[in-house]
Amino acid sequence: MTASNHTFVVDQKHLEQCTTLDLPPVSADQLADGEALLTIDHFAFTANNITYAALGERFKYWDFFPAEAPWGQIPVWGFADVTASRQPDIKPGTRIYGYLPMANQLVVKPGKVSNSSFVDTSEHRQHLALAYNQYLFTQADPAYRPEHEALQMLLRPLLITSFLLDDFLASKDFFGADQIILTSASSKTALGLAFMLAHQRKSRGKPMKITALTSAGNVAFVEGLGYYDQVVSYEAIDQLDPGQNTVSVDFAGNGEVLGALHRHFGERMCFSSLVGAAHWDQRGAGKNLPGAKPEVFFAPGYWETRGKELGNAALMQRFAELWSPLVKSVESWMKITTLEGPEAMRQAYLDTLQGKIEPDQGLILKP
Repeated sequence: MTASNHTFVVDQKHLEQCTTLDLPPVSADQLADGEALLTIDHFAFTANNITYAALGERFKYWDFFPAEAPWGQIPVWGFADVTASRQPDIKPGTRIYGYLPMANQLVVKPGKVSNSSFVDTSEHRQHLALAYNQYLFTQADPAYRPEHEALQMLLRPLLITSFLLDDFLASKDFFGADQIILTSASSKTALGLAFMLAHQRKSRGKPMKITALTSAGNVAFVEGLGYYDQVVSYEAIDQLDPGQNTVSVDFAGNGEVLGALHRHFGERMCFSSLVGAAHWDQRGAGKNLPGAKPEVFFAPGYWETRGKELGNAALMQRFAELWSPLVKSVESWMKITTLEGPEAMRQAYLDTLQGKIEPDQGLILKP
C-alpha cells in the first residue's frame, strides 16, 4: 500500500497558488460495497490541463475530484491499476486508462461494466460528461500499446478534441471559408487539427489554406513540421490577406489576438470557434466584434451528439484511422520527459502555467 496520498491542488481563483496535500492513504478495508481503489501510476500534463483549470468553474472540471475550498484538483489523463476492489466485476491487477486526479490514489464506484470499460457512478459525478467518467481496460483497447502509453496520455485526449473539431467543421463545409486560422498553433490540439485537415484535404477536394498563428519564438518549429501552409507570428496579423473568407479556431484564449483577427477580417470572418485557454491570463475576447460571433466548442457535448447520429463505434473508428498516422508523425519530433514526486509535479504545473514548456516537449508525471 502507498505510504501516503500526495494530492496536488491549486487555488481555483488564483491559479498561480498551489500546494501538495499529504493526505492519509486509503486502505482496502475502507472501501464500501461496490467501490474499487485505483493506484495511479503516471499521467500527462499539458496546456490542455491549464484549460481545465481556467475553465474549471464554467465547465465543472473542479467537480470531478472535489477538494476543500479554495483548493481544486486539476483532472489529468493517465494510467492506474486496481489495487483493491469490492465490486465483483472489477478485479485487482486490472490496468485502466482514464480521467484521474494529480494524486497517488482514487476511489471509484464502477458501474455499467463491459468487456472494455466501466463508468464511475459516484454520486458527485452523476451530472458530469460521460466522456470523462468512463475508464478503459487496457487489455481490451485495440489502440493500446504498452510502449505508447506516454503518447496515449499526451495525445489521445487532445486529438479527440482535434478530431471532433475537424468533424464539426467538415459537416458545416467549413462555413464556405477559403482559409482556416489556428491560434496557439504549436499546441498539441492545434497541431492535431492541422494534421487532420491537411491529411484529408485531397480526399475532401477542399483546397483550403491552413494558417498557423503562433509566438515569434515558435515560428521555426511550427514551419518545420509541415502541417501548415502558412505560419505567421501574432505580431504579423496585419500581413494576412483580409479579403479571404476565414474560419478562426482559437486555442489560445487571448482576447487581444482574437479581437485583432476579427477586426482584420471583418465580415469575412465566417466562423469563430473558442476551444482552449492556453493563455489563461489574457482571456476575454471583448464584445461586439465584427464578423461571426465567437462560439465555445465543448468536445464532450459534441461527441455525445455525434455519437447518437453515427454510433459511438463508427465515430471511434473514424478517429482510429487518423490516430495511427498522426502518432507516427509525432513520434519523429516529440521529446518525452518523465518527472516524479510532489516537487516535480508542482514545478511542471507552474512551468506549464507560465508557458515555459517547449512545444516539442511532452511531460509525463509520476506522483
